Amino acid sequence: MAGNTIGKLFCLTTFGESHGEATGGVIDGCPAGLKINMDFIQNELERRKPGQSFLTTERKETDKVEFLSGIFNGKTTGTPIGFIIKNINKKTEDYEFLKDVYRPSHADYTYKKKYGIRDYRGGGRASARETATRVVGGAVAKIFLKNTGIKIFAYVSKIGNIELEKNYKVFDFEQIEKSIVRCPDKEISEKMINLLKNVKDEGDSIGGIISCVVQGVPVGLGEPVFDKLQANLAKAMLSINAAKGFEYGTGFKSSGLKGSEHNDSFIIEDGEIITKTNNSGGIQGGISNGQDIYFNVAFKPVPTIKKQQQTIDKKGKEVIFSGKGRHDTCIAPRAVPVVEAMAAIVFADHFLRFKSY
Repeated sequence: MAGNTIGKLFCLTTFGESHGEATGGVIDGCPAGLKINMDFIQNELERRKPGQSFLTTERKETDKVEFLSGIFNGKTTGTPIGFIIKNINKKTEDYEFLKDVYRPSHADYTYKKKYGIRDYRGGGRASARETATRVVGGAVAKIFLKNTGIKIFAYVSKIGNIELEKNYKVFDFEQIEKSIVRCPDKEISEKMINLLKNVKDEGDSIGGIISCVVQGVPVGLGEPVFDKLQANLAKAMLSINAAKGFEYGTGFKSSGLKGSEHNDSFIIEDGEIITKTNNSGGIQGGISNGQDIYFNVAFKPVPTIKKQQQTIDKKGKEVIFSGKGRHDTCIAPRAVPVVEAMAAIVFADHFLRFKSY
């Protein structure tokens, strides 16, 4: 299986399956001498781990990260940083009844056809369990970015038909973690929670949108052709389990605007060149322009639901089944730290490229 690495100068390679012994990764290209805050990294994992509230999967995992290499006396050595996260709360028996069934909207069928074998225990490599390793890589990237002034904030802006329509500039990002759905608006947060309660009672799931804001990005990050900054962000975000869409700046709304309505005029403010508006989302020509970078990532409903569904087994026989095991009603709240992590990896990678010129 190829395609387990992201990045060119700051790279993360991950391994492991949902119900295997452990998941883990190798971070390569991290500069030497970086002071590593283990408590910060563990806290990032706490934000992602299962069992946070009644709305998430009941799987209980400590998600304790163990570093194997690349750190000495609390600082990075410049060598590959290896780490593992052991899987503690494995319940393989929950998936035994699915070993011959192709679940709707899962990777069961495609994995079987491509590799001739699949790990049916919780989805194996295709499970969202794999994102824990991304959070570790992203946490190290965040520590690196802290020295550059780049800050990343993600939050849930939509679940089902409940949407946060205010501009991100009016929000206090400190409020994000005070909500179990990670929405910074208290009123909208409560509406989202009530919706999720109803969906869970129905034995169903629902989709959502995560918005992300990146501040303090200098002018010049990104390569102008195949490695445009937004192209690498899109790849990173769409590699996350259940991600179905990506847009930055005005995104799809820009298709309905005139050039005179959408263009960002340049002005001078406090002796600096900035744009009067930021419809470009902080990126022009694939390169950061110094303004806030903002984007949205859409997530589909979790495909495992308790409602009965029709599908086929590996012999082509039609079967009726309903999902068992432990699953989120909506993946968006727990995916917030994953979105931040993937953004951090992209920006750390491009910052190192920028400094290499």
